[in-house]
Amino acid sequence: MIQKAVIYARVSSVKQVTEGNGLASQETRCRDYAKHKNYEVIDVFRDEGLSGKLLDRPNMKAMLGYLKKHKNDHLVVIIDDISRLARDIETHIRLRTSITDAGGKLESPSIEFGEDSDSRLVEHLLASVAAHQREKNAEQVKNRMMSRMQNGYWTFYPVPGYIYAKEKGSGGKILVRDEPLASIIAEGLEGYACGRFETISELRHFFMGTPHFQRDRKGKIYFSQVRDMLDRVFYAGYIDKPEWGLSMVKGRHEPLISYETYRKIQDRLHGQAKAPAKLNINADFPLRGFVICACCERPMAACWSTGRNGKYPYYLCRTNGCERDGKSIRREQLEGDFESLLADLKPSEHVFFMAAAMFTDLWNAKREAVKTDTETLRQQALQLDRKSTHFFQRIAQNENPTLIAAYENQIRILEEEKIRLDEKIAQCGRPLAPFDETFRTAFSFLSNPQKIWAKGNLEHKRAVIKLTFTSKLAYDKKTGFRTAETSLPVRLLQELSLGRTEMVALSGSNHIIKYLLLNILLIHIYCLAPYPAPNQSFYHRFFTLNSSVKGITA
Repeated sequence: MIQKAVIYARVSSVKQVTEGNGLASQETRCRDYAKHKNYEVIDVFRDEGLSGKLLDRPNMKAMLGYLKKHKNDHLVVIIDDISRLARDIETHIRLRTSITDAGGKLESPSIEFGEDSDSRLVEHLLASVAAHQREKNAEQVKNRMMSRMQNGYWTFYPVPGYIYAKEKGSGGKILVRDEPLASIIAEGLEGYACGRFETISELRHFFMGTPHFQRDRKGKIYFSQVRDMLDRVFYAGYIDKPEWGLSMVKGRHEPLISYETYRKIQDRLHGQAKAPAKLNINADFPLRGFVICACCERPMAACWSTGRNGKYPYYLCRTNGCERDGKSIRREQLEGDFESLLADLKPSEHVFFMAAAMFTDLWNAKREAVKTDTETLRQQALQLDRKSTHFFQRIAQNENPTLIAAYENQIRILEEEKIRLDEKIAQCGRPLAPFDETFRTAFSFLSNPQKIWAKGNLEHKRAVIKLTFTSKLAYDKKTGFRTAETSLPVRLLQELSLGRTEMVALSGSNHIIKYLLLNILLIHIYCLAPYPAPNQSFYHRFFTLNSSVKGITA
């Protein structure tokens, strides 16, 4: 009677699987052995891309089940080499025992398996050698990866927003920006840092609104995915892997954001918790959550009501005990009153010309001050280097693990501060952007926020609300909106338009308030960055407010 046999083959490398030669060569050698021994091969079991350390393998389980089903046939299990069964001594012994218990007999063209003590010794020695080779290979791979990462090269799967490309002259690969995804991620991170996106949920909705952002098989972007992106210092141009002893290594890839922006993101993430964004705030009711009832001062709800000829949008109060509870207000009435409120905030043409002169002078003074700032920052960087050297010396002189850990933590803090200073020094060396490019978006917003509201999408409308008002607006169906608390830049321009003498003095020597206004305008630049300016001359673009000048395009 001809002895029946099965073949087991395994490869751990993905490259072996894709090239197709690993499993094929093992099977060929095993078939030649079976032919030599006059065995009939009745089945082949293959595990692809699985480590030899793993015990849980799908086709190994299938083979064991097959052996148990044909236990009376006493099947022979042929493997090409002992390392194909396992590359871990414990895993090898357990699989060897499982094959014997299932009624199989293990054979190989590379080794003779026996039950005597000498054969067992040789088998275990070879299994130990296979385990050592696996561990040694893993060490070599890790060491190569660590060396490459110390030189600033990422060695893992590409981070979202990047793809691998060949680097000229080195024969290796480097991560480069994957457009347009990289720009979308950069805009999202900048927006979260400055408060344009109040919560992670709002940032997630922003990413969901673009077809270029990576999704899972179900087309979803998860909260945890966005949270992990906010924590990646990689986007600021650095590689950080503490478990490998790598801390803030300057990367060779192009950063999407500055390190200063990354620190702002961390401050927001680990600061006061924010309420999650409501899913029912949509384009149909952009003022939902911002407008409150004038009677009970609770946020108004919004809904579509079904009438005789279709559905109609309404805002309404839903507070129990309020005299306006359940009484609806037509959407066009409430939002129409809001647009009128925004239109009243448009300052006079004279005020904008005065603001232009004030900020132009300030901008020119800032350009001159940059030259002296560089030297000051360099001196601060040198002081940080001295402090770091001092802590390194303390570590070398100390054997207390607690103190060493404290010193290492201080060194890390100093390194991060040094990175921020180096970034500022590099920025000081660059020429500042022209005045009109820098303040383009800010003055576009301040010139007429009502135009942005009318032309923008939901995100733009919510940005207008945040940047124009500092508190929620109370609304009454009969009297309309109560007096609104406007933001500082809007309020200052309104005061100037009314001719308040104490505010007009801003055009003179009050540099403190000038710088305050400058910082506020910079916030507006970041928060309203998606708005491009029309192609018109600078002053007409921002300060000519007659009806013939087009508004900004959304």
